[in-house]
Formats: sequence, C-alpha cells, structure tokens
Amino acid sequence: MRKASREMDSAWALEVMRKAPYITVSFTRRDGSAYGVPLSLACTDDRTWYFHCAPEGDKLDAIAAHPEVCLSAVTKCQPTVGPKDGSFTLQYRSAIAFGRAWLVDDDAEKTVALRAICQRFLPGHMDAFDAAVERSLHRTAVVRITLTAPPTGKRKQYDSQGEEMKYGRME
Repeated sequence: MRKASREMDSAWALEVMRKAPYITVSFTRRDGSAYGVPLSLACTDDRTWYFHCAPEGDKLDAIAAHPEVCLSAVTKCQPTVGPKDGSFTLQYRSAIAFGRAWLVDDDAEKTVALRAICQRFLPGHMDAFDAAVERSLHRTAVVRITLTAPPTGKRKQYDSQGEEMKYGRME
C-alpha cells in the first residue's frame, strides 16, 4: 500500500465488506483477459463468501479456468473539497481481499449460502425464503469464495476539525 497512513486492519476491512452494497469480484478468463463484475455477496464467517448466478456464463467459465479471484469493496464514497486546502478529493472506505472460488454442488450448502444472501439483503422477507428456494434451487448456481488471506483496508476520512484521520485513528 503506497500510503500506509491510510491503512486499516483486517477486522475493519471485513466490516467494510459486510456493509458494502455490492463487492466487485475480478476473475481471469480462459484467454487471460480480466473480467470484473459487481455482485451481491454475503458471508457465513470471516473467510467464506457466497454469491449466486445463472448456472452458466462468464463467471463460471472463468472460475473453471482460474479459480483465483480478487474482491474489492467501497463504502462511504463521497467526493469532497479538502477542508484545509480546498483541493478536490474523495473520502472513502475500501477493502480488498484475495481468494479462491468454487461452484457449490451440495444442495444443503447452496441453501445455507442463499439464506445468508437473503438475510443480508432482504431480511424482512425471510418468510418467503423456503418457497423461493424450493422453486429455484435447481436452476441457481452458487459460488463459494474462500479468502486466502485476511483482507486489507484503506480509508481517507476527515474529522470534524478538517484533519485527515491517519494511522487507523477511529472516529
């Protein structure tokens, strides 16, 4: 990381990932070209993340060829004018993680993953979950990403006095 003064610890980075409305997952296609797409991921623990998709397509083809992926999440992204010098800048919280992706073929694990995704994004509609899974489990692919190292976090944020909060200083 070029600006170590903005680095945050892995627990902080995990929280960014858990709060991000989506996480961009970057894949490598069979031909070596890059492919990144924002996805709605949910985790069941600090290392295990899931997303769902169609049972065929670019993501699954890329995973079959190169299971290594990169996850990137950003929250609190806000263009701003620097409070001290008037420069145009951006306040943000970001996290990056690396992992390996696998297609889940066990229906029980697929259901656990889909429950985590639904609980994260539609917690008020869990009463419809069982019927939805019964209708569509057979036509839904689920991918598990296991992080190969703790994520890293970075932020640029100003306090109420206009000072940049560096070295992991919290609000």
